[in-house]
Amino acid sequence: MKLLRVCVIGAGSISDMHFQSYQNNPNAVLHGVYDCVPERALEKAQKYTIPHVYHSLEEVLNDSEVDAVSICTWNNSHAEISISALQSGKHVLVEKPLTKTVEEALRVEEAAQKSNKRLQVGFVRRFATNTEVLKSFIDNGKLGDIYYAKASCLRRLGNPGGWFADIERSGGGPLIDLGVHIIDICWYLMGRPKVKSISGNTYRHLGNRGNVQNLSFYQAADYDKKKNTVEDMANALITFENGASLLVDVSFTLHAKKDEIQVKLFGTKGGAELEPELVITSEENDTIINIHPQIDHLTFDFTNAFQNEIDAFVASCLTGTEPLATVEDGVAIMKMLAGIYEAAEKKCEVVF
Repeated sequence: MKLLRVCVIGAGSISDMHFQSYQNNPNAVLHGVYDCVPERALEKAQKYTIPHVYHSLEEVLNDSEVDAVSICTWNNSHAEISISALQSGKHVLVEKPLTKTVEEALRVEEAAQKSNKRLQVGFVRRFATNTEVLKSFIDNGKLGDIYYAKASCLRRLGNPGGWFADIERSGGGPLIDLGVHIIDICWYLMGRPKVKSISGNTYRHLGNRGNVQNLSFYQAADYDKKKNTVEDMANALITFENGASLLVDVSFTLHAKKDEIQVKLFGTKGGAELEPELVITSEENDTIINIHPQIDHLTFDFTNAFQNEIDAFVASCLTGTEPLATVEDGVAIMKMLAGIYEAAEKKCEVVF
């Protein structure tokens, strides 16, 4: 089988998961790396024994030996790089969110449809073992029709600062960074229904709380404890055309006792919790039962899920099969995120 030659664009923290996963895939070759900070690209090239360090994006796109790119850059550059890569004949894996705005997402979708290349969006939770197991139960009708889902991803102290806290580069705060994952995984497991309406709220009261001492948290490479132009917290109610609904809340910072992640789905025949760990609830012989699947990863295992995501992308590029996380799905999620921000700004329901 032909090997897929990959260039990773953007050498920030998330790029390590791409580098490691491609290294572990026997059908992929790490051909090159590019970053706007040359020293960072060189460091990754040396760490992962990558032969080519590019000095410009144009150099990457003009190299006919590059079959595919992984885009690990700021959100505000996703659209431009994705479109340019597709037009230059490269397959594309782009980190979530697909873009910063709906308008950009539609332009990427158009470019992907005009090309004969694959574009996969980095919805890594779709590739987790606990997700795959729950999806198999849902596909076999064990939950019946899912009519309600509820998801939370709350950090009490977790604003990474830097570009994450700069709305011009990120497009938003915890909603677009964390909410994108839990909204997508609920929507995906609910069968990807069409949105009918959205109500939402965003709050900016606490900033990045750079004054807090004695408690560590992840900080971006360009962390600045003073600058912050994104929301602290967001919540939303998404109603779908089939009558189902999704309630979600996310935060970078919140006066909460502890961090919390929950993903719950409720159907006509049963329910399930995906996070904090997989459990399925059903009813048999007039008795409610909790089913605990015996699997290695009951909760989200980042490394394992990321490897599955990269493996799926490589296979999609080499075989021509449709990605599990398509550009169309990326556009749909971007519309939901934008709808929540719009509803919060206008303080009214947004109807689709």
